[in-house]
Amino acid sequence: MGMDFSTLRTLINRYCAGEENCVDTRTVYIGHKEPPPGAEAFIQQRFPDNRIVSSKYTFWNFIPKNMFEQFRRVANFYFLIIFLVQLIIDTPTSPVTSGLPLFFVIIVTAIKQGYEDWLRHKADKAVNQCLVQVVQHGKLSRKHSRKLTVGDVVYVKEDESFPCDLILLSSSRDDGTCYVTTASLDGESSHKTYHAVQDTKAYKTEEEVNCIHATIDCEQPQPDLYKFRGNINIYMGNEPVSRSLASQNLLLRGATLKNTEYIYGVAIYTGMETKMALNYQSKSQKRSAVEKSMNAYLVVYLCILISKAVINTALKYVWQADPNRDEPWYNEKTESERQRHVLIRAFTDFLAFMVLFNYIIPVSMYVTVEMQKFLGSYFIMWDDEMFDEELGERAVVNTSDLNEELGQVEYVFTDKTGTLTENNMEFIECCVDGNVYVPHIICNGQVMPGAAGIDMIDTSPGPEAREREELFFRALCLCHTVQVKEEETVDGIKHGIHQGKSSSFYISSSPDEVALVEGMKRLGFTYLRLKEGQMEILNREDEIERFELLEVLTFDSVRRRMSVIVRSSTGELYLFCKGADSSIFPRVVSGKVEQIKARVERNAVEGLRTLCVAYRRLSPEQYEQVCHLLTRAKLEFQDQDKLVAEAYDLIERDLILLGATAVEDRLQEKAADTIESLHKAGMKVWVLTGDKMETAAATCYASKLFRRSTQILELTTKRTEEQSLHDVLFELSRTVLRHYGSMTRDASSGLSSEYIDYGLIIDGATLSAVMRPSQEDSNSGNYKEIFLEICRNCSAVLCCRMAPLQKAQIVKMIKSSKEHPITLAVGDGANDVSMILEAHVGIGIMGKEGRQAVRNSDYAIPKFKHLKKMLLVHGHYYYIRISELVQYFFYKNVCFIFPQFLYQFFCGFSQQPLYDTAYLTLYNISFTSLPILLYSLMEQHINIDILKKEPTLYRDIAKNSLLTWPIFIYWTVLGVYDAIVMFFGVYFLFDNTTFTSNGQMFGNWTFGTLVFTVLVFTVTFKLVLDTHYWTWINHFVIWGSLVFFVVFSLLWGGIIWPFLNYQRMYYVFMQMLSSGPAWLSIILLITASLLPDVVKKVFWRALWPTNTERIQSADKLYKGQLSEFTPLAALHPPPRTGDHQRGSGTQRNPRRSETPNKKIMFTRWQRAPDYRTFTPLLRFTDGSRHPRPGNAYNGAGPETSV
Repeated sequence: MGMDFSTLRTLINRYCAGEENCVDTRTVYIGHKEPPPGAEAFIQQRFPDNRIVSSKYTFWNFIPKNMFEQFRRVANFYFLIIFLVQLIIDTPTSPVTSGLPLFFVIIVTAIKQGYEDWLRHKADKAVNQCLVQVVQHGKLSRKHSRKLTVGDVVYVKEDESFPCDLILLSSSRDDGTCYVTTASLDGESSHKTYHAVQDTKAYKTEEEVNCIHATIDCEQPQPDLYKFRGNINIYMGNEPVSRSLASQNLLLRGATLKNTEYIYGVAIYTGMETKMALNYQSKSQKRSAVEKSMNAYLVVYLCILISKAVINTALKYVWQADPNRDEPWYNEKTESERQRHVLIRAFTDFLAFMVLFNYIIPVSMYVTVEMQKFLGSYFIMWDDEMFDEELGERAVVNTSDLNEELGQVEYVFTDKTGTLTENNMEFIECCVDGNVYVPHIICNGQVMPGAAGIDMIDTSPGPEAREREELFFRALCLCHTVQVKEEETVDGIKHGIHQGKSSSFYISSSPDEVALVEGMKRLGFTYLRLKEGQMEILNREDEIERFELLEVLTFDSVRRRMSVIVRSSTGELYLFCKGADSSIFPRVVSGKVEQIKARVERNAVEGLRTLCVAYRRLSPEQYEQVCHLLTRAKLEFQDQDKLVAEAYDLIERDLILLGATAVEDRLQEKAADTIESLHKAGMKVWVLTGDKMETAAATCYASKLFRRSTQILELTTKRTEEQSLHDVLFELSRTVLRHYGSMTRDASSGLSSEYIDYGLIIDGATLSAVMRPSQEDSNSGNYKEIFLEICRNCSAVLCCRMAPLQKAQIVKMIKSSKEHPITLAVGDGANDVSMILEAHVGIGIMGKEGRQAVRNSDYAIPKFKHLKKMLLVHGHYYYIRISELVQYFFYKNVCFIFPQFLYQFFCGFSQQPLYDTAYLTLYNISFTSLPILLYSLMEQHINIDILKKEPTLYRDIAKNSLLTWPIFIYWTVLGVYDAIVMFFGVYFLFDNTTFTSNGQMFGNWTFGTLVFTVLVFTVTFKLVLDTHYWTWINHFVIWGSLVFFVVFSLLWGGIIWPFLNYQRMYYVFMQMLSSGPAWLSIILLITASLLPDVVKKVFWRALWPTNTERIQSADKLYKGQLSEFTPLAALHPPPRTGDHQRGSGTQRNPRRSETPNKKIMFTRWQRAPDYRTFTPLLRFTDGSRHPRPGNAYNGAGPETSV
């Protein structure tokens, strides 16, 4: 047979399995060339093109898909049904009253969502239409990115991004390597080294590359950025040469080529199958907790509405059981009406009552909420404090639907690189045998100008110390993987560092290494280049020293160190090693360990990143032994990593300690203050990064995510290799639960000095094991729950080495935990898009890594520091405003419709409206809508400065506390009470005095108008009582809306309108106002309606005030000047005579950074209240944030300094 069974099996798998994804591997033909005859069957698979799609709608499915999503909302669907009922049957009100507001909301929302999706289409088109160079028939040709297919050979130049996932075939470098930045994928802006296939790296031109005859067998697309398996079969002769492929050969879409002139690569994953696209999360519509509460309240009111309609329908037929009532002589039924079935009549009456009472569910509330969210978002964009002059950017609102969600955040998930940090490392100092060297300040033991005030350890080094100092500097110039990038000057001549030009710079996979090499340059030793295996150094005497690079023992997170073996020009062999102090000190046999250890600990306390440097001289025999160990380990395919680690362990021993370095990773401005404020506000901050554990942990300390007192719990690959995952999880669980078992939740806020602060570090590999435990382990089912319990009891969590999709999985896991907390994700790169889309609120940082995070986020801010005001001020205000808006709308509609329900008992359940049609239509649209809309845009219940200085106030609104069921029931009961007072107040007051001055009786329209007048004034005054922040706009709108109601009523009833068939309100309002008892009843009923709410508020604030109410009282007491004092708890009386002597024993020690001689200004007031009994404060004399029972504030806080 011409085809063996294996080929037949391959054919069956590929074509009979149903889908291509069922096959574990794919075969890629480089350049679309068939394999030579007899090699294997040529089976051309079908792969997607290179088109990227991030949009949600198409031109054809926009209307049906958008309508479906909008009518999934309970409110929209309900109002649609009501509108259809009004069209079909004869109802007391016009269909226009329900239809217009509904269609307004639908159209506005559709336009907004359509515009957002159009922007995504536009961005996709820009990406898909960009030109890419492809090798075809031995020549370069251009084609659109979207037309790339698997198997195309792509040519990429320096500083260009890879258009799809490529296997590196060759590069402009002789060794076949290229340097790449993957900032848009994993957040790391450092340079990484990738390797070409060994047998193709010599092909440098299009003609040579076109001659490559090979196939690639690799795994199907999967989202893990750090894993790739495959092999390449190169047909050079009779037998193909097979080479294995790994992640170091795979160039990912979105990464950028650096420091390499060009590369050739073959496309293996394209379009939505690239690893970057697989890590994208589909964009779904987000809904806030407030909207969910609104829907829940809507269901309750819908039940109330149905019950009202059922009760009235039943009572109507009870009432009509008497024939004289059912068919009076003046209103006889027609023949068709008599013949209709009673059930049909009952159902029609039920629908008519539903329409009559329909106004209890306010469609205008949804219109107002949409307007409030849309207009309110401009306050974020107009905020000058969130404008960054360096970038020239303001905050951007991409989705206004989530404004109030900013006030409910419980978990903050943040990226590290570019979000918390600027990703700029700065060399601070180094310590050699106890001597401290600071660039440009201390050098060779001499204090340079400008060093005054720096705390230093320094002794003049002797000849031996000088030799060790230079050996230390050489070690740092040689022990690294830094490359030198040379740029041409204006004259077109390349200048190297050794010529004193600044036209060259260093690049590396680790920014720490660049900082160290640059620090050595400033101290007199300059690394020049690596050329043909020789590392060149320029020493202080401007002499070039050359060292042959023999071996590089690369860094890994388990060893936490790296080493190089070099041979000097004199033939001496050195092993230079640098790494974390915990990995270097145990391997040291000599050196000034204690002095260097003390300096390392001191720098660690300052939040600096420290490394220790050691060396060892090798004899030729020892070097031969080292070579033998490494060669044997690298040739092994089974357990290669383990054997290499054992070889490194044997080599890096018996070291001599030289010194240590300190590097600072610059945080973004006020990043630490922002994280501290978020902690105080009750939020838990998680850092999710693709960076190394050591780098990320150092940043967490510097940003105050971890404090020096924080007990770090590690759940990492290193630990799970020593113990089973099961044992590690249960050990960590026992650790945290043993302590937290006796602690209250509030005590774990990080502000108490009596508890242990726990921080957790977990890496991506271990997280995968926790999320997808082994099926063999019967105890693995509850790993996820144990992990969540550990995380809940940690004040901060660091997740390192995370793939983008893992970031989203972490966010989803917390979202779906039993507490269902509100989550916020913030990041600046494409690698953060998945978690930004997954979180309840996604915030993009306008960083250096493109605009993908900003484009896919709900909000975008220039810098991380702006997150503080975004949440603590804007989020706080938005939640307060919209929660009042929602409760107020339901309240005023209960007040509006419940009298209509009561009125049916007095009109024979005839569906007679209590109010005129104009009043029914305009109540929610004109008379009462503008005051609450303006309140929801401008209310500031607490001063902005106070909210920023006291983050703990954020806790008062946590857990959707203003939209809980007890508060909702209170507002509903208050509405029912006011409705009863209005209806029966008017009914009984005019029971015997229903005559005007001319003896005319009040009719039913006058009765309804009087109830409506009391109603409008009562609900408006209720809002007046709830308003704390008054401006001329508030006054104009509130009093203007009342004036508009009066003027409209006068005009509506005072003029005969020609377009009306009948005018039942003619002269009704004027007649009512001509009656003295009517004026009296309006005043009395408004007072009686509002009085219980006022009394309740007074007693509640006096007996059980919240922190917010205390601050409001204090701010009113001091006429709005409270915010000028820092901090709030510093309010205290001027010192009395003798206080200095009594208080001298308790004065705090000044910080090291503070100037000792400070002028002090004591806070003075216009009047002299007793401050020591001042209760509305948040800090108490025992240092805690919570008052002890019965304690008043009775101690002087720190003075307000000037």
